[in-house]
Amino acid sequence: MLAPDVRLEGFTAEDWTRVTRLFRPSAAPKTPSLGGVVVIHEGGRVRKMLHTQRGRLEPEGEWRDWADEPEPARVKRLAALAEAQHASWVVAAEAGAFSEVMERFGARARRGDDIVAQALSLVGIVRELMNEGRIDGWPRRLKNVPIPTEPMVKRAVDALCKEGHAIALGVFDRGELWTALVVRRGPRGFDLIGGPDELRAPMGLLSGDWRRDWRHLASAVEHRYAPLSFGCFGERRVLEALQADERPGAWSRAAAVRDVVLSPMPLAIGVALGVDGARYAFDTLRSIAPAEPLGLLEPALRSLRKRALGATDKDIASVLGFSPLEVLRALRRKDE
Repeated sequence: MLAPDVRLEGFTAEDWTRVTRLFRPSAAPKTPSLGGVVVIHEGGRVRKMLHTQRGRLEPEGEWRDWADEPEPARVKRLAALAEAQHASWVVAAEAGAFSEVMERFGARARRGDDIVAQALSLVGIVRELMNEGRIDGWPRRLKNVPIPTEPMVKRAVDALCKEGHAIALGVFDRGELWTALVVRRGPRGFDLIGGPDELRAPMGLLSGDWRRDWRHLASAVEHRYAPLSFGCFGERRVLEALQADERPGAWSRAAAVRDVVLSPMPLAIGVALGVDGARYAFDTLRSIAPAEPLGLLEPALRSLRKRALGATDKDIASVLGFSPLEVLRALRRKDE
């Protein structure tokens, strides 16, 4: 959704470094990636096997009947290979399959396609070759998730930021504006990425309390760039902690006690916070009523969760054109 003439302004070297630092993981993941394995096979033989971290591997196993094997057998073979090579994922492709991806992509690409259209086209081509049995992979978390269309992606973006409006992130530290990021949407996509250097002067003198000063930042953004469609403001330590907090309800609790300020808040964001809060409430009630006699409440809690989350999921789908909760469930599902 980036416009062809997107402009970057308002960043000093330090400001840009701070933006990248904000989105950088603060700690090593609990389960570090084991890397993946890419297998190229042809005529029943493995031509090349490459591990993304350990490099080239010695081919192993027979692939003679690969194309004729039923899908469960192929998935089982790839899962066994991942376990044997200590990998998180495996991709197996016939020789020439990746070249075919680029051939089809080149035939379908149009001069006016933006990055979203190109990405969706590329994903669709890979899915086609997977259906033909020329490319396969494990795990298959997103197997039954449909590929979104351009209108669906546009509706999702419209729900977050309307044309002629902007999205802003303001990060404060020790009473000062630590860094900021503004993205403005024009007629042909997001045409401007702005930083804090253009906003500090219009903000004027700060009080040292970010819960007051965020309003001055929002006003400066609207005066300098465009009306705000969505804004997120908070202290650096809180925003960094929330990125690593996987507990249900973390964001909804932070918004409720004003550890972060979300203003204005589009419908899609409000619904997402509602889902987050509902998960927290359900998990809390479940933790205090796991056994008899309070365990008798379990069926009622399940029904309440189903109704609350089901209605919310429908609301999200009606806005975006697809259900992001189904995608999240697929991604969080254990390898199959």
